[in-house]
Amino acid sequence: MSIDGFIAGLNGELDWAGIEWSDDIKQYVDGITNPVDTILLGKNLATGFIPYWASVAADSSNPERQAGVFFTQTPKVVFSKTLTTSAWENTEIENLDFVKKINTLKKQPGKDMIAYGGSKFVSSLIRENLVDEFHLFINPVILGKGMPIFQEIGSTRNVSLVSTRQFECGITVLLYKPI
Repeated sequence: MSIDGFIAGLNGELDWAGIEWSDDIKQYVDGITNPVDTILLGKNLATGFIPYWASVAADSSNPERQAGVFFTQTPKVVFSKTLTTSAWENTEIENLDFVKKINTLKKQPGKDMIAYGGSKFVSSLIRENLVDEFHLFINPVILGKGMPIFQEIGSTRNVSLVSTRQFECGITVLLYKPI
């Protein structure tokens, strides 16, 4: 996200987030994704995310191939009001109550879940108290206008700062947990 709290430009632009990641931030991301056995996605992000990582996984010369294999092989749940079937490997489409589905997943044995999505999807997860940790990747840029991640929260939420970490590439990660 930008310093001023936007996860994309007004039209979904991400050109401002093109900072090349340093090895230390790659290791951090590996640390939070390795214990994951389920990926939660909003439909809008899924339509680009899943095919992108499948193409990376299929390209043996791509230096990110290992990440592509992980994202392709890890079970995914895509929340959508319009999709009814999945065209993607290891992907389930969920059209019903996302709160009920996520709470059911949380009660099942297994590892961690991670959510990726646009501002509406992630905001809805936060609004419904479904997020256990916030890893906010703050890019050194101010957009002024854009898509906020906390737009539909509805009420004040208290969080506790667990850690901060600055990376060589200039990105800072703030780790918060809800109180």
